Amino acid sequence: MATAELESILDLNTLEQYCSAIGAGTLLKSVVLFEQLMPEYVGNLVNAKNAQDKDTLCSEAHKFKGAAGSVGLKRIQQFAQLLQHGEEANWAEKHSEWLQVIVDHANADLAELKQYLESKA
Repeated sequence: MATAELESILDLNTLEQYCSAIGAGTLLKSVVLFEQLMPEYVGNLVNAKNAQDKDTLCSEAHKFKGAAGSVGLKRIQQFAQLLQHGEEANWAEKHSEWLQVIVDHANADLAELKQYLESKA
């Protein structure tokens, strides 16, 4: 994958800093834990949307944003950040689209992250 495309998916600067500080292998262990929790995170987002529970959707998006950011999943973090701000003027018309980006890309982005870290380990 081209670096520019990878930079749209992963926070390469943060990942490089993490790899230098704690090592790619240690970070990969955190990513594996995130991978185990991700279906629950995404499921909570989808369930809250389906229930039309805006407060829960925003709250769950906030949690997911932090978790995704902590392992360097840039695209997922950015869309979760948009999703968490229910007070924004365009939230009502855009939140379904933002959630769909998360649903569509979470697994592939996670796979890219793991491949990236495995190449560094």
